[in-house]
Amino acid sequence: MMEEQQQAQKRRIGGSYIRDRRIMILIVVVAALALLDLSYGIHFGIEFVGGTQIPVTLAQSVNVTTMSNLIVALQQRLSTFGLQQVTIEGVGSSQIYITIPNSSSASINQTINIIQAQGRFDGIVNGQDAINGSGILKGSIGIAPPVASNGSVGWQVDFFITQAAEKPFAKVVFGQANKPLYMYLDRPLNTAILINQSWLGSGLSQGSALRSMQDALAFGNQTIPVISVAGQGTSVTSAESFFAANQNKYKTVFASYNLNSSLIAYLRSLNYSVKLQSKANMTPSYINVTFNTSQINSWTLVGLVTAPTLSPGITGGNVSSSYEISGTVPVTVPTSQRLAYAQNLSKSIASVLSGGALPVAVIPGSPTTIPPTLGSHFLYISGIAGVIAVIFVSLFITIRYRKVFLVAPILLTTVLELFIIVSIIGLVGTIDLAAVAGMIAVIGTGVDAQIIITDEIISKKVDLSASALLNKAFYIVWTDAALLVVAMLPLFLSTSLVTVIGFSEATIFGALLSVFVTRPAYGAIVSLHYAE
Repeated sequence: MMEEQQQAQKRRIGGSYIRDRRIMILIVVVAALALLDLSYGIHFGIEFVGGTQIPVTLAQSVNVTTMSNLIVALQQRLSTFGLQQVTIEGVGSSQIYITIPNSSSASINQTINIIQAQGRFDGIVNGQDAINGSGILKGSIGIAPPVASNGSVGWQVDFFITQAAEKPFAKVVFGQANKPLYMYLDRPLNTAILINQSWLGSGLSQGSALRSMQDALAFGNQTIPVISVAGQGTSVTSAESFFAANQNKYKTVFASYNLNSSLIAYLRSLNYSVKLQSKANMTPSYINVTFNTSQINSWTLVGLVTAPTLSPGITGGNVSSSYEISGTVPVTVPTSQRLAYAQNLSKSIASVLSGGALPVAVIPGSPTTIPPTLGSHFLYISGIAGVIAVIFVSLFITIRYRKVFLVAPILLTTVLELFIIVSIIGLVGTIDLAAVAGMIAVIGTGVDAQIIITDEIISKKVDLSASALLNKAFYIVWTDAALLVVAMLPLFLSTSLVTVIGFSEATIFGALLSVFVTRPAYGAIVSLHYAE
């Protein structure tokens, strides 16, 4: 009879554990993270998997303040794009080294494009500046999910403008209903376009196509002229006369690759930087505005991202503070790749807008591969250290409490807490040396919190219930966690100490997880056991 009662009591206690909400939360969190780990994998830092270093040379030497601003702008761009553990270090006054974890050649090329983009944003209406990058609220930039419809995939980047920018915008767009707002990102300066006349058209007459180009490129004294030539004759002579008269105004010429070779040689003799382009680059993308009217919608060659039409509601003097840059994936992109193309394009634009215009032009060099330094050895040593820590913690708990029952729940919750921290940081960020150091620190604070809870529960204060004792213990645990988070926040928010931010991330995550997930579960196990 006594044995049956003991068995029934054990079943009752086990059922209480399973039904307890705090224990179930821990189980669900661990199971969900385990599935995510299997699906997406854990991101390890350069110390463990190696990386790619991209040397960047500045167009001119800068002072310490400008170098700091440049590093912050690049850090914001690359962080927004989603790269893991980006390390940016200034060397002297004219060079920067950017290091990212090992990635594909496509990702490296995308990173280089983001680095070298100047980040100048211009919204132009009827040849006037309606909005530029200084009027964008940096924290307001958001990416909308790509939308697929009838085989095409659209993308969109949203942002808000400042109050100071609203009035100039309202003034420029007043009375311009149904006119295009040409949105440029890094519109080239001191540049002219020389196009083969046979490339004009794309469904339009040559005259209409040329006028559409000139309308899109008009921008006060920064207008990009378009000169069309046809083989030999007067058009070539006129082009030579134009460039001879404007040597001091234009430095770069985008030219059709199939133009007269003598004309190209003449331009180079005038010290122009001639960049030969394919028809795909030289030809903009058009959209139908009305039944028989088209306008340029995008033009990669000159940085024209999109050209939405101004609705009548915002051209009467009243404007909204929120806007968007949107477009569709080119039909030349394979159908299976359009979704990824849209996601990368929108992330790239948001990254450049978030970082803002760079204070100086940058020239990326050739990327080099960096092998992992002692990565496998460090993991091996860390594993041994972990096993030793578990052994000593077990011995300490057994000696202190003389209760073998407590060893399992304390070690179990500690291990699960480490698993949760590793999963979260490894999924959304990067596990680097600094993060590992933070995790080691979390082990000590976690066991300390468990000891506080255990001491209160087994104190045998008959005047207090197990629930009251647990609340008393958690008051101390909450206070310690809050102080730890506050102490780590300055380091977490630092933009200059990027190499040790992982330490603060691991410490803060550990503190928050302990009070919301693992410590309540441990408290439930201990209080249920001693209550029974």
